[in-house]
Amino acid sequence: MSINFPLLLVIAVAVCGVLALVDLLVLAPRRRVAIATYAGQVGEPDEVVLEQLNREPLLIEYGKSFFPVLAIVLVLRSFLVEPFQIPSGSMKPTLEVGDFILVNKFAYGIRLPVLDTKVIEVGDPQRGDVMVFRYPSDPNINYIKRVIGLPGDEIRYTSDKHLIINGKPVATALLGSEPGSLGTAVLSKEKLGEVEHLIRQELSRYRIEPGRQWKVPAGHYFMMGDNRDNSNDSRYWNDPKIPKDLLGMVPDQNIVGKAFAVWLSWSEPKLRNVPDFSRVGLIH
Repeated sequence: MSINFPLLLVIAVAVCGVLALVDLLVLAPRRRVAIATYAGQVGEPDEVVLEQLNREPLLIEYGKSFFPVLAIVLVLRSFLVEPFQIPSGSMKPTLEVGDFILVNKFAYGIRLPVLDTKVIEVGDPQRGDVMVFRYPSDPNINYIKRVIGLPGDEIRYTSDKHLIINGKPVATALLGSEPGSLGTAVLSKEKLGEVEHLIRQELSRYRIEPGRQWKVPAGHYFMMGDNRDNSNDSRYWNDPKIPKDLLGMVPDQNIVGKAFAVWLSWSEPKLRNVPDFSRVGLIH
């Protein structure tokens, strides 16, 4: 069962905030009245009694203590930066399994937590961005892929694994090869707009029918992993609940943010490995 952490965080902040407010408006004044009444009844107040009269209920004490911390976490996570860990190899060689990344939450607009409603326009995804989004078939799952198609784009993936956008082949340059899961994998440099990045393709694997084409509707994006033959992305999604013309497309409301940096790598099993900082840097 997936856990809706943003919702739990909002609830926790709300509960702690209500407890702090109740103490400020109701309980604290009562304590002050009780202390004043006691002090007026005795000549010399007992410090132990004063401490007991001024003591906050345990629930109120915890609520007031956690409220500022949780509120700061909520603001940072919802509007500024959120950390994620890469669970699969779909973005190799750009991102490796176990990479911990930072995601800019305001690059594509300020959104309300939980509701994900955009309230302030800031910018739109650009071709070549590495983007985290909620999987259209199950919004509780976060995916990370590269933005390939923008609204209005026509995307084609040829039988020889060439990417064509709006009738123009995307420029690539072969860099080398490495062992693949079923043979040899080649590494290439690809240029999407102004973004140059690495992609990985396995020569002996092909999962989709040659020459498929997609038209990206307004308010949607077409996504692909850099590990082109080992990525569950827009080319393969098939959900009978989603209209045919929207299959494979990521709607704007599913956007989480732009991945911009790796700050730590820690591969499994963690108990046998130590954190690796050699991959720390910006994501291209």
